[in-house]
Amino acid sequence: MEKMNAAITIESTKSASTSTSASSSIPIKTSDITSSHEPRVIKLSEAKAAALCLADAFATDDVAMYFIETPDRARKSAAANWNLHVSILEYIVAAHCMKGLALTIGPNYDCVALWMPPGQNMDDLYTILRSGMWRLHYRLSPEGKTRFFKEFLPLLHDTKAEVLGARDDDAWYLVYIGTKTGARGKGHARKLIEYVGKM
Repeated sequence: MEKMNAAITIESTKSASTSTSASSSIPIKTSDITSSHEPRVIKLSEAKAAALCLADAFATDDVAMYFIETPDRARKSAAANWNLHVSILEYIVAAHCMKGLALTIGPNYDCVALWMPPGQNMDDLYTILRSGMWRLHYRLSPEGKTRFFKEFLPLLHDTKAEVLGARDDDAWYLVYIGTKTGARGKGHARKLIEYVGKM
């Protein structure tokens, strides 16, 4: 299974870092790639390219579309919805580059995993401003804002705290993992999960 919505936690207390660049409009820097078959850390400057992988992986995901396909955006084009979908994921990737661990594998961001380390979260003012998450207050429709900020984020927070209980501050939390359609079945997601499991 190369696309997962369920959260995975791994207890630990360590962290990591390295890099690359891709997408049809972003060239890959060969000197930055150690091995396209091994996990590597995504740099903040690569957030858009990594977001394109997740956007492809979650293109038809009901949860990802819940903030975008709202009644008050019914007249928006498919292109406008896609651009908003990519932007949301770009802000989320950037926030994980700053406060968490964003990993990829493959020559063109074939699979991306976003982890939040023990005791961390991405809702501090500096991360919200620097990652671009603040833009969602203006880019989402009124219904989309309600769904994202008042339903989805509190539900994630509360569910994580309830499920993990006392282990909440000691566990790695897998926020997103997704593999591009054409790169599935190669074990990329497994390697990105094992990377954190070995830390």
